[in-house]
Amino acid sequence: MKVSRTLIIGLAAVVSSSAVAQLKPEFAYNGIGRPLWVNVHVPGGHRGEATLQLLEPVTADVMSKASITAGDHDLAEVFPSLWSNKKPHLMYAQLVVGDEKVGAAVVLQPMLNPQISRLKADGKTVEFITDEDGSMYNGIRAYVDKHLVLDTSMGSIEFQLRPDAAPNTAWTIMELAKAGLYRDTIFHRVVAKRKDGTPFVIQGGDPTGTGSGGAGFSYPLEDSTLHHDFGVISIARSTDPNTNGCQIFVGLSREGTKHLDGKYAAFGQAVKGADPILKIAAVPVGKEDRPTNPPKIKNIRLVDAPPYGTGPKPLQRPKS
Repeated sequence: MKVSRTLIIGLAAVVSSSAVAQLKPEFAYNGIGRPLWVNVHVPGGHRGEATLQLLEPVTADVMSKASITAGDHDLAEVFPSLWSNKKPHLMYAQLVVGDEKVGAAVVLQPMLNPQISRLKADGKTVEFITDEDGSMYNGIRAYVDKHLVLDTSMGSIEFQLRPDAAPNTAWTIMELAKAGLYRDTIFHRVVAKRKDGTPFVIQGGDPTGTGSGGAGFSYPLEDSTLHHDFGVISIARSTDPNTNGCQIFVGLSREGTKHLDGKYAAFGQAVKGADPILKIAAVPVGKEDRPTNPPKIKNIRLVDAPPYGTGPKPLQRPKS
């Protein structure tokens, strides 16, 4: 069904453009060679031509752009290169009106046959092997870009998700958060400093609170391109790299967590909430680094991300 431009602008005048996504995919999963429908809301109060821009991750460089109107559009028709790209990679579709980016972008993640993760013969080193069918391009997973907010008993921490670094991990955690798994869980492990004195991690998200629980399923380790550092959120696992689940940990320093790169899938970085991270890291602990009075994750929720390439920068550990 086509949506009239008049209706869209009328609705947008009532709701702030920063409060609701201006681009909304009809389906999350879109098979290759098929239409990729996205509804475009052009809010009132913005002057200039409306365009859609395809942006590179991290740099937000413009790869391609096209004029657009309000209503339903097939992105595969607007950008034919989506299906013909011989080296598909994750991109962001961003609405721009005049010179202003408006609303959250849409993540366009190519569905590729995943790499297989396994331990080498030494039982410690992780290696990644390409699927026997190669990196087959199956289509695009499309969804509104989100930030992840941890509402804890020590305050809220907001993370920018990094699906460009670990797309399947970021997606899985979003689904678990939407489904309510993290309500009233605890930080069951706090390691303020390693033996060498470097700050390490705070860890939680286990529904049992024991450190051994999970969501009832596991999934393979991704070869994340995001380095562990202060405020970087990652997935815990056991020895086998295919045991990623729902437990999350947040790094307390680059020095203390750099050895985790390539071994654990980092999928986001904190943009707000340095104080709550440090407060959680400072709680008293007993045996096995378990807090004597564990801080609580009251809830994890998803909020629309700011327009891609804008918004707060990743946190750095305060020098004090």
